Amino acid sequence: MDWALPAGVQAVCTTRVGGVSQAPFDGFNLGDHVQDDPQAVAQNRALLQTQLGGARAVFLKQVHGVDVAQLNIATPDGTQADACITQTPQVACTIMVADCLPVLFTDDSGQVVAAAHAGWRGLAAGVMEYTVHTVCDAAGVTPAQVRVWLGPCIGADAFEVGDEVRVAFTTQGDASGAERYFKPHPTHAGKWLADLAGLARLRLQALGLTSVAGNDSSVEWCTVSQRSRLFSYRRDGITGRFAVCIWRH
Repeated sequence: MDWALPAGVQAVCTTRVGGVSQAPFDGFNLGDHVQDDPQAVAQNRALLQTQLGGARAVFLKQVHGVDVAQLNIATPDGTQADACITQTPQVACTIMVADCLPVLFTDDSGQVVAAAHAGWRGLAAGVMEYTVHTVCDAAGVTPAQVRVWLGPCIGADAFEVGDEVRVAFTTQGDASGAERYFKPHPTHAGKWLADLAGLARLRLQALGLTSVAGNDSSVEWCTVSQRSRLFSYRRDGITGRFAVCIWRH
């Protein structure tokens, strides 16, 4: 992961490579809600734990909302939220995706770590803003002192959306600039191709963040295009989930 992290903070982004799941979930599927063999998922999650240096990944029930869960060592898997934050060492904020945008957060001194699940609904509803504000409050910092990493998601040439999605972003309060992240679909009238990562960067910049790494909207970050490395629900329908994790030592 090409991201400058403060001392004492680590992060990881899994791929579909490795693991024990069989097709169409092959191989490193971490989702227990996608009809994969539960024993295979359990083995894959155990493999993930070996990558976390003793930290525990907390798996949320993600519902495309904006709730930010406060995690500790006793937080159960399945807690309903689309973002999470912790200051507790060895608790890994974890987000699972297969086209939506996974986002990781920390502050410059590594007091707090957080993660968010940003599909278009959550992004439009403010999941990034809620998470950044929660990080700032917990760490006692300004947005300029927050570092963010954007993970792989459906790319700007693959994310076909209807006009309701464009309207959701271009008619909000200060929507200046959002229009440029939508281009007319070349063959489907009334459809658009949306740049989800670009829309996320726009919102983070509007909040005053200056340290944003990771997904730059190039094809290398596109879940649909990277068939051998990444799961994609839009591409395959029935498929697995990869995960991002961030934790404090």
